[in-house]
Amino acid sequence: MTVKDFFLALFVVVVWGVNFVVIKVGVSEVPPFLLGALRFSLVAIPAIFFVKRPNVPLRWLLCYGLTISFGQFAFLFFAIKSGMPAGIASLVLQAQAFFTILLGALFLSESLKWHHIVGIIVASTGMYFLAGTEGSSDVAVGLSFTTMLLTLAGAFCWSLGNISNKVIMRNNNVPVLSLVVWSALIPVLPFLVFSWFFEGKEAIVYSLQNIRFQSVFSIFYLAFVATIMGYGIWGYLLGRYETWRVAPLSLLVPVVGMISAAVLLGETLNAQQVFGAVVVIVGLLLTVFGGSLKRLQRG
Repeated sequence: MTVKDFFLALFVVVVWGVNFVVIKVGVSEVPPFLLGALRFSLVAIPAIFFVKRPNVPLRWLLCYGLTISFGQFAFLFFAIKSGMPAGIASLVLQAQAFFTILLGALFLSESLKWHHIVGIIVASTGMYFLAGTEGSSDVAVGLSFTTMLLTLAGAFCWSLGNISNKVIMRNNNVPVLSLVVWSALIPVLPFLVFSWFFEGKEAIVYSLQNIRFQSVFSIFYLAFVATIMGYGIWGYLLGRYETWRVAPLSLLVPVVGMISAAVLLGETLNAQQVFGAVVVIVGLLLTVFGGSLKRLQRG
């Protein structure tokens, strides 16, 4: 990987890590489902007038948009609104890697290795320690089994989107940016319906009439920087290099997420939370690199 592309990858990692802080700021003033509707509206429009529609069957485009866009961020935004710390959310959401492996084995007949099982068990143990710290520190006040389960539900929806993406890419040569832009149309209506029924007309009108600069910044950051720029650059890198060179860098996202949450939001971790976070990261590393370790031992 060239130096320029390496720094592009790090740029995306930082953008996606800080993304969780931006979500925390956004949902503090804009109801979470309305925030989702505004985000994906800006992702799709006006980009759909400049980006060619992907050659994807409508049913798979719907599956992708309703899972990786609507499901993931509906649960994540609501979890963070309910008090889930931004830094810990950035880590727990990486459970999508484990769900994707399990779903791939179940639906796509992909092999399930020993290090996948061990990594899932280790990471699950770490999440237990994270969720078991409710009320033990300032940042843990909003960290409960409920907010943890909401975030894990978002991770599960992300993994369903990954499976949809694998099926789409298996049968079609689809540009990543085209898929992201056009699938962004799909979650807008569900987000608006959820906002209308669960947040109410008054909350929607009040938020739009009294929107402040930091909320506008959050919406534009989520739409243009984290989504269009982030996925566009990531797709470019995946197109130029082998997956194993690019994909593992995403493991740095929760590291950036927790550091940025500490610096920008003042979130702190107590000893048990630090232990839980480290255990989750070890589980992720085992899942991704466990096979390579065994091959090195053989060598």
